Amino acid sequence: MQLAGLEGVGAGLAALGFWFFIAAVIIAGIWYDIAKRRTQHETLRRIVESGQAIDEDVLDKVLASTTGGGARLERELMVYGLISLFVAPGIAVLAWLVSLQYAPAFYPILGAAFLVGFAAFGLIASARYVARRDGQGDDTRSGRLGR
Repeated sequence: MQLAGLEGVGAGLAALGFWFFIAAVIIAGIWYDIAKRRTQHETLRRIVESGQAIDEDVLDKVLASTTGGGARLERELMVYGLISLFVAPGIAVLAWLVSLQYAPAFYPILGAAFLVGFAAFGLIASARYVARRDGQGDDTRSGRLGR
């Protein structure tokens, strides 16, 4: 009887470790983005303090790379959407494979596949919205993901 209780604790710790890893990856990404923005803003501040004139094109490029706006944002959203779109069927296959050993797991894992699929469609729709908002047209239909 004691062994069965330890297996549940081990599974719980494994699940907790997985979510801690996911949280660490997300926090590291956010931290990196903040550090990148800070260095770009520091560069702009030093240029202004030195009295040099800032070319508007240079300023737009620095701010676009900081905020991820325009064509870059559209391209990133489209790429992430397409990757997620192809991950969703993989999760559905995983649901089927897991259900061969443990049948009750089929529908929860299949639900995760649908969730990823809907997120993929949301990312693709967001990419098209950004393209229209910025007046760039809809280059995704012609097969071009970026410029």
